[in-house]
Amino acid sequence: MKLPYNSRKHKYLLFTPGPVNVAENVRSAIGKEGICHRESDFDDLLLSVENKVLKLFEIKNVNNYRAVFITGSGTAANEAILSSVVGNKNILVLSNGEFGERLHAISQIHNANTYFLEFPWGKSLKLEVIDSFVKRHQIDVIAMVHHETSSGMLNPLGGIGALSKANGSVFFVDCVSSAGAETIDMEKDNIAFCSSSSSKAIGSYAGLSFVIGKTLEFEKLKNLPVKTSYLNLYKFYKFSKNLSQTPNTPAIPLLFSLEQALANILLEGVANRHAKIRRKAKLLRQGMLKLGLNFLLDQKEMSSVLTNVFIPININFKNFRRKLREKMIIIYEGRGCFKDRIFQVGNIGELSNADIRFFLSAQKEALSNYEHLSTERSFIELYQPVQAISIIDQIPLLPILQK
Repeated sequence: MKLPYNSRKHKYLLFTPGPVNVAENVRSAIGKEGICHRESDFDDLLLSVENKVLKLFEIKNVNNYRAVFITGSGTAANEAILSSVVGNKNILVLSNGEFGERLHAISQIHNANTYFLEFPWGKSLKLEVIDSFVKRHQIDVIAMVHHETSSGMLNPLGGIGALSKANGSVFFVDCVSSAGAETIDMEKDNIAFCSSSSSKAIGSYAGLSFVIGKTLEFEKLKNLPVKTSYLNLYKFYKFSKNLSQTPNTPAIPLLFSLEQALANILLEGVANRHAKIRRKAKLLRQGMLKLGLNFLLDQKEMSSVLTNVFIPININFKNFRRKLREKMIIIYEGRGCFKDRIFQVGNIGELSNADIRFFLSAQKEALSNYEHLSTERSFIELYQPVQAISIIDQIPLLPILQK
């Protein structure tokens, strides 16, 4: 089968929020000759990757922060945090989509005192509602998702960070799909811990995750109850601090490739990488608008990572997706209450402007099989099949307390 044009030598063009197409030097790095993880070679590798991660996040006072690395997806990093930082205190999880709900589900397993403030998918987190809730309850930890991939919404961090600081609570942010693409100011926004992963906007292979945290907050974990063995965050910190090691056998090839992906970003410049991703998003979105497609969110609410697009009501999405796949183009379908209503198009990883134009051309061809495009859908229609109560009713005034 003859492969269609693309500007890289990939079998597939991954227009997804992750996994992504990786650079050739990242692909080469994963095949480096093996080293032993209990030797100085590995110590040097781990320290190098940690230093590069702190530079990626543009942390100024690097002596006040550490990064630890976990063999596992971003969810592993999230579970390490949620099982290690709460102890017997109270945690409030904020959610406006699938991955906020996932944080809540993980916290319920490990923390008896889990509060849940749920907002509708695709709607912004209401700071005044959160502020009122925190003032009426003893909240020790606040957890939220930065980029809610299920809707493509970028949740602002500044207001909630300031709220957590005023409240004296530990602020944890899931940055799994925003790191490498969006500005994350841990120092300014009072973020005690954040999680991310090796793939997605950072541009390496999936399978590694990491936690960046304030050194003082890591030290506090020593006195908290241990709720898990493999994902004990304090153990990862202790091994990294004392030995420049990991407590368990790490995925060394993934660390090699992550180091190269981080080096690529730092060579380009963090601000330049962010700007390039925004330009690709703009090119992609302008092209889809010209095709008559409409988006789930207003563009000012979107991340620069992906776009959630309404499926035209007269289109069979499975056939549409199949036609793109025939041209080696991969997109995501919507999930949860957005299933069969939207599709997701990412613009991260090694996708060139030529790749984006090829995608837009293939999309135009797939859509041309349908005589009329009708993409207008209101939020009322979008939520109708899955919600029996109003959007306002979905913002709880009382917590869901799991015990």
